[in-house]
Amino acid sequence: MAKKVQKTNAVRLLDQQKIPYTLKEYDVHEEHLDGVTAAQEIGEPVEKVFKTLVATTAKKQLYVFVIPVAEELDLKAAAKFVGEKKIDLLPVKELLAHTGYIRGGCSPIGMKKLYPTVIDEAATVQSEIFVSAGKRGMQICIQPQLLAQVVQAKFGTITC
Repeated sequence: MAKKVQKTNAVRLLDQQKIPYTLKEYDVHEEHLDGVTAAQEIGEPVEKVFKTLVATTAKKQLYVFVIPVAEELDLKAAAKFVGEKKIDLLPVKELLAHTGYIRGGCSPIGMKKLYPTVIDEAATVQSEIFVSAGKRGMQICIQPQLLAQVVQAKFGTITC
């Protein structure tokens, strides 16, 4: 008998909007929550797997950045792209309260609020990308343009 997939906020939102996607699940190892490991676990090239980072300004405005798992967010470029002087990554301990997600399971889709979101332009050369489905051990495969549509994102150069 097939295992029933637990629906996350991200999955429910895509279903409601009738956005096509597929899911890939994998075993999670607490000591390896990084995106490169996730890519290896689902058997996909790292260029197609993206991580979700949440950043904040001094005035507590939040921004979401979706970047390739093997890359790092360029805080200066990201701040400039969103029209801010300076941004910092949101402390992990604040992630759940603001997004509804935890480290290693933070999806750009279905957060508590729709925050301004930027997807790294590297996504535009892929026919499909993987992002967290909103829990550890589950990835959503989706077309980058559809992801941008769902989260009202812009594409930009935001990695080092």
